[in-house]
Amino acid sequence: MPDFTGRDGGGAGPRCIALIGPQGAGKSTLLEALLAGAGGAPAAARRREAREGAGTELRLAHATLMGDPWAILDCPGSVEFAHEAACALAVADLAVIVCEPAPDRAATVGPALRAAEEAGVPAILFVNKLDMLGETRVRDTLAALQGQSRRKLVLRQVPIREGGAITGYVDLVSERAYRYRRGAPSERIDMPEAVRAREAEARGELLEALADHDDALMEKVLEDLVPTPEEIYRPLHAGEAKGAVDSVLLGAAEHNHGIQRLWKALRHDTPHAAETAARLGIAAEGEPMAQVFRTQHAGHAGRLSYARIWRGPVREGAPLGGIRVAGLNRFPGGEAQKVPQAEAGDVVALARMEGVRTGDTLGGERLPFPAPPPPVHAVAIALEDRKDEVRLSGALQRLVEEDTALTLEHDAELGQMVLHGQGDLHLRAALERLAATSGVKVKSTRPQVAYRETIRRPVTQHARLKRQTGGHGQFADVKLEIEPRARGEGFLFTDRIVGGVVPKRFIPAVGEAAEEATKKGPFGHKVVDVAVTLVDGTFHSVDSSDMAFGTATRMAMQEGLAKADPVLLEPIDQVTISVPSEYTPAAQRLLSARRGQILGFEAKEGWEGWDEVQALVPEAELHELIIELRSQTMGLGTYARRFDHLAESRAQR
Repeated sequence: MPDFTGRDGGGAGPRCIALIGPQGAGKSTLLEALLAGAGGAPAAARRREAREGAGTELRLAHATLMGDPWAILDCPGSVEFAHEAACALAVADLAVIVCEPAPDRAATVGPALRAAEEAGVPAILFVNKLDMLGETRVRDTLAALQGQSRRKLVLRQVPIREGGAITGYVDLVSERAYRYRRGAPSERIDMPEAVRAREAEARGELLEALADHDDALMEKVLEDLVPTPEEIYRPLHAGEAKGAVDSVLLGAAEHNHGIQRLWKALRHDTPHAAETAARLGIAAEGEPMAQVFRTQHAGHAGRLSYARIWRGPVREGAPLGGIRVAGLNRFPGGEAQKVPQAEAGDVVALARMEGVRTGDTLGGERLPFPAPPPPVHAVAIALEDRKDEVRLSGALQRLVEEDTALTLEHDAELGQMVLHGQGDLHLRAALERLAATSGVKVKSTRPQVAYRETIRRPVTQHARLKRQTGGHGQFADVKLEIEPRARGEGFLFTDRIVGGVVPKRFIPAVGEAAEEATKKGPFGHKVVDVAVTLVDGTFHSVDSSDMAFGTATRMAMQEGLAKADPVLLEPIDQVTISVPSEYTPAAQRLLSARRGQILGFEAKEGWEGWDEVQALVPEAELHELIIELRSQTMGLGTYARRFDHLAESRAQR
């Protein structure tokens, strides 16, 4: 792990931060404020947000602050787009986790905290919307957030309250006080007497937390000596480097409060690209190397592969990983700008890199990249206008290339095309993007369920085919025994023909026709777990043929299956729901209401305060389960499923 101590905040090339956190926390507003703080134009960012639709797509913006280049990845907040954030974290130097100040909303920050922890990315928590804190104490917010984090959260500021409103803050490292100014950097003031006691208490807590990572600071704390800011920053950076400590800063992005302080922390706390590369095990020397974390089909601009350059330089027209780079784009203030070259640490969009996919490593061994989460919601799609059929295939291929959390399934048996994703919002956004970018409009419906049929009792069925149409006729006579088999044993054909009553050359045709007849049973679904035995029959030396015996067999199967007490089978899935512990009873009730058989629940491994509830649930009951689950769990609940078995349906269909 690289040494974070002594970082001066600049001069070591481009750095990349990812803004992550729950929906509604204000990440896009924070991006706008950061760009404005670095000399950008917030109005342009606001217009861009309205045009692109904030909240459903990862956005890249570049900024320059005090000569240092920065790439900022603004990630969607909804849990349905969590994979976008995971992809951004794979290439980021640091995560800024944006959250609201209300303690009862702390649970919504848990997934973002865990994502940063699992990616091994250092993080700063930015408690946004501080003007909405009201009478709530910041210490209560911090305690609630700490309950969601495995890292130690250290508060770096305490608010100054005047007349019931928060008007500024005290920096706990420098012990300097500042007053917020709307639309301008904060001004330094004398520390108000009313906040001194709380500042001393919070600073003591900060020092105690950091002393665990620094023996020299521990000695000063034990001897009641006042450490210098440098003696505090050293263990702070060491704790961040070990993934043991996350800083917590305060502000209100909408009013530009705390933005300059956040920028200062970013300059000093964000690892340089070389340090991140070392953390990921990337060698410093070698050919140019990049990792693609997003794919976009950008109309006339063509295919864009967003990538972090780990080794440079990468030049327009030069090969990268054996593929010619047609162009490079940066996004100062969020607007596309072509550049001739990118250096190590840069985040750029590579143009027209055909065959390159999200997650690919170009110019080196494949780096780890997060796998898409399993789908939890699906819709069947069909064209609104048949004339778009030719364009549909290519449009859907581009759609799933852009968003790897989407999967497309062509179900030939049911004659439907099914789009799988992470929830209703995720799929609606995907279909809207499909219509906007390709002009292909589709309608969505509930997917059909692949029911099956079987039989409960054995039957013996006879069938005879005798047709005379001039010349050779058609003749075949078969007697079949049709019996149920144990669940999962499938189809079996045998014969007990003796004496040549049915010549051996016709027996394979009987078996093939019997199996073909199971493709559609009395209820219209595939028949499973049956045994068919040819026990008797007759033939004609001239008029019998494979075709005739096949036809007679299908006649016997159709009549026999209908008499054999047929029953409808439905697929049963094993479902594992993950929720914060306080929502476990709600999850159990939800499963029971959907004909679920609860198998039990247990603590979710590695997720303190979360449970996993397991149940067997009919697949027919899972449609829109995720919508109801999230509506009852502050948007936090999710589930995984896998096919378990077939069971008799309670309702004949």
